[in-house]
Amino acid sequence: MAKGKNIIISLALLLFAVEAVATPDAKSQSVTSALPDAGASVLRMLGALGFVLALFLGAVWLYRNWQRFSLHKGRLPKLNVLEVKSLGGRHALYLVGYEEQRFLLGSSPGGIQLLAHLPEGENAVEIEPAPGFVQTLQQVLAGKVKRET
Repeated sequence: MAKGKNIIISLALLLFAVEAVATPDAKSQSVTSALPDAGASVLRMLGALGFVLALFLGAVWLYRNWQRFSLHKGRLPKLNVLEVKSLGGRHALYLVGYEEQRFLLGSSPGGIQLLAHLPEGENAVEIEPAPGFVQTLQQVLAGKVKRET
């Protein structure tokens, strides 16, 4: 008999709960309407995450490329390495230009020495653009074709 009473009480509580859920009152409606939509919240969170990642990556790029935006953008450098000739090992000759002056420097494991002060050139610091990859490849291939014939 106690078992039957427990079942009846359980059914009565279940019906009461279903009725409470089926007919919400004004308080429960205001609480559910105040909660934001889950999809919109996830979208906002992903948007904020994307914004923070974009700021971080932009800061990293700016840190690595800060020299592009330096103040001396319009000036040409006064000191230039005009030519380098490797002599093997760790020895090399450098032709260095500073404004109108030219110097011949020797580099070795023992240090760097001034070998000669060369006569002033008209445009000692003028730098010729390096040939492109295609031009260099054509020169190498032309040299091989000449050797084969």
